[in-house]
Amino acid sequence: MSTDAADFLLIDNSNSFTKVALSSGKKIGTPRKLRTSEITPASLKNALVGWRWQCAVLSSVVPAKGEVIADFLSPTRVLRVSSKLKLGVGIDYPQPKTIGADRLANAAAAFALFGPPIVVVDFGTAVSFDVVSPGGNYVGGVIAPGLEAMTDYLHQRTALLPRISLLEPPSAIGKSTKDAMLAGAVHGYRGLVRQILLEIGKELKITSRLPVVATGGYADLIAAGLPEIRKVHPELTLEGLRIIGTLNA
Repeated sequence: MSTDAADFLLIDNSNSFTKVALSSGKKIGTPRKLRTSEITPASLKNALVGWRWQCAVLSSVVPAKGEVIADFLSPTRVLRVSSKLKLGVGIDYPQPKTIGADRLANAAAAFALFGPPIVVVDFGTAVSFDVVSPGGNYVGGVIAPGLEAMTDYLHQRTALLPRISLLEPPSAIGKSTKDAMLAGAVHGYRGLVRQILLEIGKELKITSRLPVVATGGYADLIAAGLPEIRKVHPELTLEGLRIIGTLNA
């Protein structure tokens, strides 16, 4: 695939960061990233300099910025991810139009790459669990506060607790305020993820090991201590956009 021209421009417009990448029907190029809060026509022009594409595939969970992106790309064809598009995965959900575009992209990628059943854990601003049933249908999921949201809350609401950079704690029992916060955040978060996965497995009536793939900013950190997570795929959402673009081209 050429570095400056492709079939698709993939755009994952998330709460904190927005990723863009060129893609053929089979392969994604190297992504570029910009802060979502800084998205303007000028920043988009700079981020996409030198690139050419035939169709854009947009997943947006930030409506105002999604509109800025869509307007900037006009009149190029833009596929905006929703339950109305061909996803490759079935949907068994009461109100499909309320499912986040990023969650649909993750489900499409997980189904195509790993097959059902599969659970996607996306460690973003919030952590989301998206479930593809043994029958191959997206059936729903779980949303919990993100890891940074938890630690930032402690810093903002207490006088003496610092803002910390998240990394593996040196021990389960912290010997400093920072290490105590790291232990609470990382080990506690792994406990949250483990219990949610356990309950999902029970509800799906899966008696063997539940297949789980993780993505998002803190996927590597949390997965390192969670054998329940079989694989980390950093660009899972973009893979889903590639698949959706190919199915709807």
